[in-house]
Amino acid sequence: MHPLTSVCAITFPRVLERGLLHLPEPRLSGGADMCCFCRCHTLTLLSSRECLRQEAIVKEQYIKELADGSYVDSVFILSSKELRSSRNGVSYLSMELSDRTGRMPAVWFQPTSGGSRLPAGSAASVRGRVTTYRGLRRVSVEAMAPASDFEAADMMPDGVDDKASIIQEFKQMAASVRDPSLRRILGAVFGDRVFFARFCECPGAQTHHHAFLGGLVRHSVAVARICRTLATEYPSVDSDLLVTAALLHDIGKVDELSWASSIEYTDQGRLLGHVVLGDRRMHASVGSLRKPVNGALLTRLSHAMLSHHGELEWGAPRRPSTIEALLLHHADNLDAKASGFVQLVSGASAAQERWTDSYNLFRRPLFAPASVEDDRPLTIDEDQQYLKTSA
Repeated sequence: MHPLTSVCAITFPRVLERGLLHLPEPRLSGGADMCCFCRCHTLTLLSSRECLRQEAIVKEQYIKELADGSYVDSVFILSSKELRSSRNGVSYLSMELSDRTGRMPAVWFQPTSGGSRLPAGSAASVRGRVTTYRGLRRVSVEAMAPASDFEAADMMPDGVDDKASIIQEFKQMAASVRDPSLRRILGAVFGDRVFFARFCECPGAQTHHHAFLGGLVRHSVAVARICRTLATEYPSVDSDLLVTAALLHDIGKVDELSWASSIEYTDQGRLLGHVVLGDRRMHASVGSLRKPVNGALLTRLSHAMLSHHGELEWGAPRRPSTIEALLLHHADNLDAKASGFVQLVSGASAAQERWTDSYNLFRRPLFAPASVEDDRPLTIDEDQQYLKTSA
């Protein structure tokens, strides 16, 4: 019997789309009445839409590649889900799917009982189509089932190619602090090797900016760079205090976030937030020191960390009341917003789109100009004129 005679009706269209050269070796051990690719029973599930249980799932689609109208058939992390009812009483699941390239909302009308029981944070094999609703792209799910065979690297974003150099720069920043008390505080926090390893692996956020493995250390270094530059502009600023606060300001995210297969909030993160958790961790580390540190300086450092979100409605327990706290707030906000903007625009440019959608940190479409390469030959006169201008 030819192997394809044992392929079920659901798998057969995939065979036609992908071509035989891209398919795994047929598995015929299940017998002629079993699909040789997904091992469902062909005779009993010939017209079923639940045939998603592949033995080996290959990630072939990513969130950033999903365009309006495109067919979806891949594995994603079910980042969140909520069972809701429409105005006419039809039940549906409002969800968010994610992989290493980003996140996208999804909706599943009249979900099966099995699909409804899938827990948030688990991997799911999803089939459906990308649609647009009120200007936002989303996946309209047709079928969804648990996925157990997938590569974790396909699900977790890792955006730091030069991670070793970033970590080295972080250490150099810490070593540049001269104040003895601040140096001891940094040593107490980051001298914990287990914590420092997690700090260097931790994402910078769940979404919007630095939402990838290693994002936290990259963001911390960027904020420290900005702060060190700002300190040279304002003589009254305590440069050591500002740089120390920059390196420490987001340490609470190590406790706020989990990142085993997707970036999610821990219970502590939801209840307390990284601002409070970071201040607690810093004080716990300082409490382990045998020799006390400068109390007044510790209070100013704690204030800068607690107020770095700037406003109460943005999650800051206190508003900035020192120059170091004010500069830290704006440096943190600048790097977060600029990084988020660049990420959004880069994604649109890669898809050859001039505008992003409005489902983003800024809640508005962002312009993504295409790079224009000037391929005209450079004449000697133009070159000489440039040299004269530069001189």
